[in-house]
Amino acid sequence: MLKQTLISATQAGAAVIREYFNGNFKISEKEGVNNLVTEADHASEKAIFAAIREQFPGHFILSEEAGEIIQDSTYKWVIDPIDGTVNFANGIPICCVSIAIEHEGKMIMGAVYNPFINEFFFAEKGTGAFLNDKKLQVSQKGDLLKSCLVTGFPYTYLDAPNGPLDVFEKLIRKGIPVRRLGSAAIDLCWVAAGRFDGFYEHKLQAWDSAAGFLMVEEAGGKITDFKGDYYNPYQPHIIATNGHIHDELLRVVNGGTL
Repeated sequence: MLKQTLISATQAGAAVIREYFNGNFKISEKEGVNNLVTEADHASEKAIFAAIREQFPGHFILSEEAGEIIQDSTYKWVIDPIDGTVNFANGIPICCVSIAIEHEGKMIMGAVYNPFINEFFFAEKGTGAFLNDKKLQVSQKGDLLKSCLVTGFPYTYLDAPNGPLDVFEKLIRKGIPVRRLGSAAIDLCWVAAGRFDGFYEHKLQAWDSAAGFLMVEEAGGKITDFKGDYYNPYQPHIIATNGHIHDELLRVVNGGTL
C-alpha cells in the first residue's frame, strides 16, 4: 500500500504540472533572487497531499511550499511538487515531481517523475532503482578527467572561496564537461541511470535530494557530504557519483587540484 500510494501521489502531481505546462499561470517570487513559486507548484502539492492523506492521514509531511505538517508518526513524506520550477516557468521540460518516504530517520522509498519525457524513476531501499521498470546501474568510468558531470549553482555565496564558481572553473579548465540542468532530482536520477558519472552541489534542501539520492545509492553509486561522511539530506552539501570517481571529485570540491 505504501509503494502504490507513493506512485499514485507522484502521478497525481505530475498530471497537474502537465496540465499547467506552457499555459498561463501566476508566478511569484519567494525570498531571494529567481526563487520562484508558481500556481502549478501549489496545485501539484495539493493533489499530492490528497493522495497521501487518503491512505495515510496520520503521516508526517515535509513539502517545499507548505513546510512541515507535523504528525506523531515514524513515517515522513518529503515532497517537491515541482523540482526545477524556473525551468517549468519558462517552458523548459526539465522538471519533475519528487517524493521520498522516510521511516524512522532513513529514506526507504522514492519516486521522481518527469511527465514531459515520460521518465518515472523509482527506488526502494534494498531492492534497487528503476526507470520505467528497467533496473538502473551507475556508470563504470574511473577517471574524473574523462567523466561527464552535472551540478547546480545556488544564488548565494557564488564568489565564496572554493565556492561553486571556483570548483566549476577548475573542472572546465581541464576540459571536463559539467552540465547544469536546473533540477537536482533529475541530476541525481541521471547519475543513477549512468548518463552522468557524478553530481555535486553546494546548497540543497531535503526535498531536492531525498528521493534522488536513494536512486543513486540503489543503483550502486556513492553519496556523501563534502566531508566524505554518509549523506544526510538535511544538510546542504552533496556529492553523488558512480563510486569510482568519488574520492577524486571530493578532493576537487574541497579545494584540491586536478
